[in-house]
Amino acid sequence: MTLSPPSPSFPPFPLAALRDLGIDLDMARRVHARYPVKLSPHVLAQIRADPACALARQALPSEAELIDEPGMTADPFAEQSAAARCHGVKQRFPDRALVMAHDRCAMNCRHCTRKGLLKNAEVVRTPKQLADAVAYMRTHPNVREVLLSGGDPMLLTDARLTALVRAFAQLQQIDAVRIGTRVPAALPERITPALAKRLGAFKKVWVNTQFNHASEITPEAIAACALLIDAGIPVSNQSVLLRGVNDSVEAMTELCAALQRARVRPYYVFQCDPVAGISHFRVPLEKAQEIARALPLRLGGLALPRFVRDLPGAPCKQEL
Repeated sequence: MTLSPPSPSFPPFPLAALRDLGIDLDMARRVHARYPVKLSPHVLAQIRADPACALARQALPSEAELIDEPGMTADPFAEQSAAARCHGVKQRFPDRALVMAHDRCAMNCRHCTRKGLLKNAEVVRTPKQLADAVAYMRTHPNVREVLLSGGDPMLLTDARLTALVRAFAQLQQIDAVRIGTRVPAALPERITPALAKRLGAFKKVWVNTQFNHASEITPEAIAACALLIDAGIPVSNQSVLLRGVNDSVEAMTELCAALQRARVRPYYVFQCDPVAGISHFRVPLEKAQEIARALPLRLGGLALPRFVRDLPGAPCKQEL
């Protein structure tokens, strides 16, 4: 038995569904061959209701993804080329380690850092691989935080997700098991009272979401986050600064205020990583800095995120 099989209730996305959204299917197929396209029913419904919505730019394929820009690579952080420490485990910083829990998402974001890597990702699937990952943490006692990532760990079954969390939460050295997920924005119905209760019972689970525009914080998304928060799980948000989506003071102010109303802490705003296929989303550093400087004049500290960039080889996130 594996820990992360394909989700039987979440079939492959039919590209033909893009036709009624005005997307050229020949272009979509070319993009899909390099960077697979997937939209959840929740996202597709929002785009059909408003073809100009913020999610459309993040979810729909674009010819710009096929432009090879100098200096942009599929793996700028050497996740696949670096010598493997342990199957499915990645460690860039001394106090935390990332565990690849899944290789699928509810929506394939067109700006994703791993958009060219997931099809060949090393994922912790078997009990032996999980045992090896736990042993890795034990032999690295400075690790106090485990990040479950992917892909989206929330697409695992309740039993398999909680098995992963339990394996690391039971280690005394681990203060937090962080789940990185876009499910609240892309597939909010996945968060159920039963799942929230099971995760909250560990008293070590933290959830990091990704909302990039206030319009994504729908009533369903708010309800999903509320289930987690009411179960005792801290929920924070990591946005990506995206050209044409949220690269204005007004859009970022609305996003952070909406997050605070939903009791989700605005945590980070990332500049796009230097990843192939996402150059059309990148916001110039000077403009990002202008937005970062303007927000404190509009928002109180509880609603202020940190504006950062993640640079290959850097010892920590770099402030803009």
